[in-house]
Amino acid sequence: MADSNKKRVVITGMGAITPIGNTLTDYWQGLMNAKNGIGPVTAFDASAHGSQIAGEVKGFNPLEYMDRKDAKRSARFAHFAIASSKQALADAKLEITDLNAEQIGVMIGTGIGGIQVMEEQQEIYLSKGPSRCSPFMIPMMIANMAAGLTAIQVGAKGPNSCAVTACAAGSNAIGDAFRLVQNGYAQAMISGGTESAVTPLTFAGFSSMRAMSTRNDDPTRASRPFDRDRDGFVLGEGCGILILEELEHALSRGARIYAEMVGYGMSCDAYHMTGIAPGGEGAVRAIRMALKDGDLLPTDVSYVNAHGTSTPVNDPNETAAIKSVLGDHAYKITVSSTKSMTGHLLGGSGGIEGVAAVMAVVNDQVPPTINLENPDPECDLDYVAHQSRKQLVNVALSNSFGFGGHNVTLAFKKYP
Repeated sequence: MADSNKKRVVITGMGAITPIGNTLTDYWQGLMNAKNGIGPVTAFDASAHGSQIAGEVKGFNPLEYMDRKDAKRSARFAHFAIASSKQALADAKLEITDLNAEQIGVMIGTGIGGIQVMEEQQEIYLSKGPSRCSPFMIPMMIANMAAGLTAIQVGAKGPNSCAVTACAAGSNAIGDAFRLVQNGYAQAMISGGTESAVTPLTFAGFSSMRAMSTRNDDPTRASRPFDRDRDGFVLGEGCGILILEELEHALSRGARIYAEMVGYGMSCDAYHMTGIAPGGEGAVRAIRMALKDGDLLPTDVSYVNAHGTSTPVNDPNETAAIKSVLGDHAYKITVSSTKSMTGHLLGGSGGIEGVAAVMAVVNDQVPPTINLENPDPECDLDYVAHQSRKQLVNVALSNSFGFGGHNVTLAFKKYP
């Protein structure tokens, strides 16, 4: 049973910078319209790489959210976080003042942080010597700086931290923020995940692992979760932010409430550096924990926003995990992977996918899994192929799994 002493937590604002739209509205409309954000890499010359495609953010101008000096002294992953956070605060109509600043915190996860800065500064070091490296190199590249700089930009003086759990980072950040509000350590938290790792070194590393799609001649069909012809994930970039707020605080200021966050489950496979425990055993425990935490039954679940990476290992194991927890009810719900449209944002994925799950609850409409033409026989659930679908969504789960065996499930519920 739910602990009656714990505070209820609601979502009152959201923001998004993604490969298919740079506002919450544009992102959601992109999902509903099955918009594809994947194309040839433009950030660098990828011709020497095995994978040459990505879900890049287009038309983003950090100067719309901060001044030129601050933009120059911070990395792209932090720009995305600041922009999405300012969008989310405006959406929530939550003003941070001297009176409430210490009660509003920031929790933003990232998998890799400012790797672009590190690569650029390494080139300078090798070609011009150590004295020419930027004095801002370290603060620009360290992973916590998205959370730190966002707090500086918006004046949030409450709890501040950064989850770095690979591709589960954004979801861990939202879950950790949920716990802080639930237990009374903050009235509101700015939470989510951000990533900008479309760089030569990142591509070299993932390509060496043979983890990325090499469907370079057909980029819009490269990310194909649950399809038997999938050949790896497509790297994406961006950020998703949710404002998590204590219910009574939200009601007292007349805030618009999107949905209630009710559950957070996390576990570790303790199995393999990059692989997944057979049958998604660790994911099973995370999903069960989220349901128990939210006082939910398996039959309460309407929709699962899957981790759905389009890799041979993830998709069947995640499917098995969902079936293991939900039993026969797994065949009565919808499951989809929005990575089919955005690519895989690594540590940022939990942020934009958390946003998508909440919007599904709000709008009673679920995003599709595009490019699902020939389902893998081991992937036999309803993945909402090709087009979004209207349906009642009372409870949505969002799954995220990361290298190191990190498993996270978030549970969102209709309010009231």
